[in-house]
Amino acid sequence: MSNDDRQTTSTTDSTGTVAAAQPPARAGLMRSGMIVSAMTMLSRVMGLVRDVVIATLLGAGSGADAFFVAFKIPNFMRRLFAEGAFNQAFVPVLSEYATQRSRDEVRELLDAVAGSLAMVLALLTAVAMLAAPWLVWLFAPGFGRDPEKLAMTADMLRLTFPYLLLISLTAFSGSVLNTWNRFAVPAFTPVLLNLALIGAALLLAPLVSEPALALAWGVLIAGVAQLAFQVPFLARLGLLPRPWPAFAHEGVRRILRLMTPALFGVSVSQVNLLLDTVLASLLAAGSVSWLYYSDRLVELPLGVFGIAIGTVILPALSKRHAEQSSEHFAAMLDWALRGVLLLGMPAALALAVLAEPLLITLFHYGAMTDRDIAMAAMSLRAYALGLVAFMLIKVLAPGFFARQDTKTPVKVGIIAMVANMVLNLILIWPLAHAGLALATSLSAFLNAGLLGHLLRRQGVLRFQPGWGRFACQLGGGCLVLGVGLAWLAPGWQQWLGWELETRVLHLSGLVVGGVAVYFAWLALVGIRLRHFRLQG
Repeated sequence: MSNDDRQTTSTTDSTGTVAAAQPPARAGLMRSGMIVSAMTMLSRVMGLVRDVVIATLLGAGSGADAFFVAFKIPNFMRRLFAEGAFNQAFVPVLSEYATQRSRDEVRELLDAVAGSLAMVLALLTAVAMLAAPWLVWLFAPGFGRDPEKLAMTADMLRLTFPYLLLISLTAFSGSVLNTWNRFAVPAFTPVLLNLALIGAALLLAPLVSEPALALAWGVLIAGVAQLAFQVPFLARLGLLPRPWPAFAHEGVRRILRLMTPALFGVSVSQVNLLLDTVLASLLAAGSVSWLYYSDRLVELPLGVFGIAIGTVILPALSKRHAEQSSEHFAAMLDWALRGVLLLGMPAALALAVLAEPLLITLFHYGAMTDRDIAMAAMSLRAYALGLVAFMLIKVLAPGFFARQDTKTPVKVGIIAMVANMVLNLILIWPLAHAGLALATSLSAFLNAGLLGHLLRRQGVLRFQPGWGRFACQLGGGCLVLGVGLAWLAPGWQQWLGWELETRVLHLSGLVVGGVAVYFAWLALVGIRLRHFRLQG
């Protein structure tokens, strides 16, 4: 039995029904973060395998563009509503109920939220499936110049949009499990999406006339599998809801009030990425795909480090706020910032230095051309510039949401989104698709900077001693890493002539060597694992 199992208890009431488990004892944030990071790493690695299969099958042509847009629309809304606004509003309220209310009140909240969420999303899904062609035109107006491409994308969207309903209910379940410190299950769940898409590409694509259509079926299958996977774990904790719409419930009303401004908070980076897709659809064929492949590589460290830390810190911060423990709240934010910088800066540097070798090793097969690699590398470097900012947003925004303040991030989000649109229009002309990626990165820095400044001004973020020394240690490590990778990596044209085994061998050597050199430097200058231990 795991520590989480020992910490989580449930009881049986007089009717024989399993009662809701009480919140577990405090867990170490570093340990919880490592669990989420490990599961997320598995998911991201499988995601890269998935993207290799998709790149080999579709390349960067019209079919690939159509599928990526059909998948991006529900996936964008999932990140915006389910994992963005809903999660940031739901977790603090649920944490308060779990800390201060009875088991019956917790279960009533879960029943009401699950029923209300399912009802709204079912109606939205039905409308979206009917209006699929108009949605495609709205999200990718450039497709209107090619009626066949527009129609194909609309057909795929009718298959992929129900994923929003399924994955939002999955995110609801994951938020409950995270609040009870069961981080591993929600973090593992995305692996099922990758497995479903790989299976669809390998098994279903040969059976249909348009291979991209098989991937759309894979998205739908994945949504069903992900929700079904989490249900037994909720039942085991006695937290499986009996969904019933109840918009008048006090907890539901509070969540809805918090959600409205939260839509523009932590999910603003997703809005910016969507704007990239809209404008990229107006550029040369393949632009949507180049941005997709480069974004996927940035998503690996963002998910493993930034999102993992943000996932574990939100329920912990919410509990500390409910307990009115301001000192511990400030220490958690400081811990998260140091963790993001310690891992995010070398990851961003490695992505920039090894852009072409990474893309060639992972995607340069089948329909993927040399030009596709060169174009995707441009946008990858632009996204890598903003990686640290993307991560900082993931850990700074919870500093507001945990205190049920969703109005401040919305103001910051609007400013950042306007800045992104202006930068898009300025940079798209000289840099094309890479200008869109660069605009997203620059606006992310503005977003993170404003969030940090406001947390400091409110007295919520208080830097702990030792930041000057930490900055010198971190800067030295990044310098050693960057120089080492640039010196050891062969020119990217040389990688084009290698077979898969040679590419993998060289890339693995560079990655392992870079990690070893970086952490050896950190150990040499006095940074130890124990310095990052903190109770949740």
